[in-house]
Amino acid sequence: MKIRIIKLTPESLAGLLQGKASTFTSTLPSDAEILDIKLDLFTKQVSMVVRSDSFEDVAETLPIPEFNLSKTAESKSAPKPVAAIKPQAMPEPKSTIAKLPQPQPSRMASKMENEFSPEQRKLLGFTVKENCVVVKPVMFLKAEWEDINEVVRSLGGKWVKGDIISYWEIPMQ
Repeated sequence: MKIRIIKLTPESLAGLLQGKASTFTSTLPSDAEILDIKLDLFTKQVSMVVRSDSFEDVAETLPIPEFNLSKTAESKSAPKPVAAIKPQAMPEPKSTIAKLPQPQPSRMASKMENEFSPEQRKLLGFTVKENCVVVKPVMFLKAEWEDINEVVRSLGGKWVKGDIISYWEIPMQ
């Protein structure tokens, strides 16, 4: 694996995206590609997984090593940016926005949830996943399964049988 993890604060990342001067210097290779970015709200830390052919190869069984950024002494001259990354390596904003929960799907899930009787709702959990509502039983369903399946099918959904967990998927229109 020729990947490394870069850890930043959300403020540092926002500053970099806005083109503001950074207090970090880096020897990040010019062929570096961002593979993944994750924000941990609890620790207020942004982790970026970066790949480059010039990184030393690390066995897949070992944890991903961290790429160390060094802080520069603050001065009046503009410090160098953290890294110049190829534009095509940056993820498109549309794909990032699409992954965030949007208010409209939750309203759609609420509408679908209201199609079930109050007794049935007590037996089910509702979540939004991409472009469908996932309905999972919270306990083993006996006689109720047929009635719930009928409601799901009337909404255009289907039963998805898994190895461990089975559930219904109802597409959002």
